Amino acid sequence: MEKPSSTKTLGDIIKNGRRGSFSGDLTIYGKQGHVAYPHLAENPIHLAAQALAEMASTHWDDGNDFFPPTSFQVSNIHSGTGATNVVPGKLNAQFNFRFSSELDFDALKRRVIDILDKHNLRYDIEWTYNGLPFLTRPGELVDAIVEAVQTTVNITPELSTSGGTSDGRFIAKMGTQVVELGPINATIHQINECVEAESLNRLSEIYARILKNLFANNA
Repeated sequence: MEKPSSTKTLGDIIKNGRRGSFSGDLTIYGKQGHVAYPHLAENPIHLAAQALAEMASTHWDDGNDFFPPTSFQVSNIHSGTGATNVVPGKLNAQFNFRFSSELDFDALKRRVIDILDKHNLRYDIEWTYNGLPFLTRPGELVDAIVEAVQTTVNITPELSTSGGTSDGRFIAKMGTQVVELGPINATIHQINECVEAESLNRLSEIYARILKNLFANNA
């Protein structure tokens, strides 16, 4: 697959796998009231802070030889009426996991729910499942790509599974090997995202060399 995988120079990184990804949309309920009478209210911000802090500090796994450890990040938090003298009635928090092949979707969900229940929260949560981790182990395809990069741009690429997920997760489901090699991703998802035009020409040369290598190996 062509995907902007390179970091500093064309071909320095090839992605031979990706972490899994899923998100949670969490609503924690309190009781709205006046800040001057906290005993008559229940502040969901205070309640959520402890649980979210525990999730942020939790060591989910150690990763393995191919994947970095699973990571948890809170991406959005919203609560409050806009008034400084009102305790809000609920809080919404959105978070994301990028997980290694050491854990699966159900195991991570259970651990999140255990933490929320441990803090005696009243909550609703909706899950968005984005994809499983996938991996193409070193072998004929990876070797053909590494050799093509070495020959064409005179560097030895690093195999990596870091970064976001990709459309490769849909192809990998079919049992197909997936390796991503593309231009430098320095401006990925930025305003005026761009790549050097010349890098596309060099990539064409690399891809042609990959095909020659694979045909030669299977001749």
